[in-house]
Amino acid sequence: MPGYEPWDADRATGIIAEHAHREGATLPILHALQETFGYVDGAAVSLIAEALNLSRAEVHGCITFYHDFRSAPAGRHTVKLCRAEACQAMGADALHDDILRRYDVAWHGTTRDGQVTVEPVFCLGLCACGPAALVDGEPVGRLDLDALAGVLTERAA
Repeated sequence: MPGYEPWDADRATGIIAEHAHREGATLPILHALQETFGYVDGAAVSLIAEALNLSRAEVHGCITFYHDFRSAPAGRHTVKLCRAEACQAMGADALHDDILRRYDVAWHGTTRDGQVTVEPVFCLGLCACGPAALVDGEPVGRLDLDALAGVLTERAA
């Protein structure tokens, strides 16, 4: 995965120790792990629970409650599709169905070739340009199937 380190329990333990002293340390630890590895490995649950004197269920609940945390590496490209009302009014729901079908994924899914992960987001602040998306963190307005394919092709080059 470009930009991310491969999962390493020793490295994760160090990251956890760096943040364990903070008040409400669970979220900063989870964010730091995801920033380092691109996802929060299942093995991190018990490491965090032990370091913070929490149950594994509490840590797991935190990971699954917040949709930004991944339990597996994302694809090479991440497409975040806006699902807010303004984009819905511009036909986003039908577009999202078409995108999920074209790339043969479900929400939070990654294509079989590992190239694209599709995630929902709720408002990107691009309401005047809907339907909108973030592709690898870059905003794309007036999105349609061809525009998305073009952006992904451009990024692959």
